[in-house]
Amino acid sequence: MTELSQPTYTLHRGTAPLLISIPHAGTQLPAEIARRMAPIAAHLDDTDWHLPRLYAFAAELGASILVPANSRYVIDLNRPPNDENLYPGRSTTGLCPVDTFEGTPLYAAGAQPDDAERAARLAVYWQPYHSALQGELERLRAEHGVALLWEAHSIRSVIPRLFDGRLPDLNLGTADGAACGAGIGETLRDIAARHDGYSAVLNGRFKGGYITRAYGKPAENIHAVQLEMTQCAYMEEARPYAYDEAAAARVTPVLRELLRAYLDWGVARSK
Repeated sequence: MTELSQPTYTLHRGTAPLLISIPHAGTQLPAEIARRMAPIAAHLDDTDWHLPRLYAFAAELGASILVPANSRYVIDLNRPPNDENLYPGRSTTGLCPVDTFEGTPLYAAGAQPDDAERAARLAVYWQPYHSALQGELERLRAEHGVALLWEAHSIRSVIPRLFDGRLPDLNLGTADGAACGAGIGETLRDIAARHDGYSAVLNGRFKGGYITRAYGKPAENIHAVQLEMTQCAYMEEARPYAYDEAAAARVTPVLRELLRAYLDWGVARSK
């Protein structure tokens, strides 16, 4: 196993055909960007807090783990480079977000990034992560005959701008089945639904973002699944967003079972 660390990401290379990508876990705001932002940006409210800690057990399964350094407020690694809305008709934040999930402006008046700055951020922050992601998937497929991508996300359970009511706890997305082989999405949903205390859905509000849709290529033996988990399942959803040891201990066996089932399914397909 090896560790690759770049200014924009850290990649732990494992021994199994599984890559866990955590694209919204970064917490850095480069000084040249932060100085133009509104004070609320410093709270990093829309971060997928603590997911590298929650998924640390996956290294024991042999998984590779890819984590960015910078906040999604710098650039959203799970958005397409052309900034297309992946959920037409629904409110969402963009490639270089200018407001929070609640709609609060992130920049001082007149300080939003222009086209040239967005292009620069793509080159400096977005592309290195995606190059690492693609390269690791290709390495895994070459070594194992199959590559399994797990897109790890979390979000506050109630955000009226983005969805109605309370979000189910475990939101699995496979781009309506296009990002992975037949049946695995349903298998994972059924596993999640068996666990008391957690609600689960497949291809509901969150069907999978850009990474799931772009890299999931089952015909080429690269499969992708996204899990959007409510943050109340493992942490406090209000500032300072503390990790909840007891809640995390309850949900970790669920995550372990999901990843184990995904791995077993993938390994069986590679034979």
